[in-house]
Formats: sequence, C-alpha cells, structure tokens
Amino acid sequence: MTNSILTKREREVFELLMKNNSTSEIASILKISDKTVRNHISNAMQKLGVKGRAGAVIELLRLGELSL
Repeated sequence: MTNSILTKREREVFELLMKNNSTSEIASILKISDKTVRNHISNAMQKLGVKGRAGAVIELLRLGELSL
C-alpha cells in the first residue's frame, strides 16, 4: 500500500503491539529506545485523531492499514 497513513516504523510498532508486546519489548525487538516507541505510537494516534493505543489499533484495522 503506497498511500499508507503510517510510516514503515510506525506500522512495525503497531504490528508488535497487536502481538501483545510491551513498549520495552518492542524497543528491544526494534533496537530503539522506549521513548522512541512511545513517540511512534503517539505520532500515529495524532495522525488518526484517536486517543489511546486500542483506539489506534481499531482505526488502523478499520482503514485496512493493519490486519489480524
């Protein structure tokens, strides 16, 4: 999908979130800091106009950006 709302890294973070990984687990897997993970999540939520990680996941699934 070329017109993705998310950056490649934001998508990776949310795919790992959907697999029930914690912020620190995602940071370790992607070799980035916890703060960077939180920033990616925050940026994506802002783009989507939602509050909370669950709201972002639901909206990304609805938009076809992520799949189960």
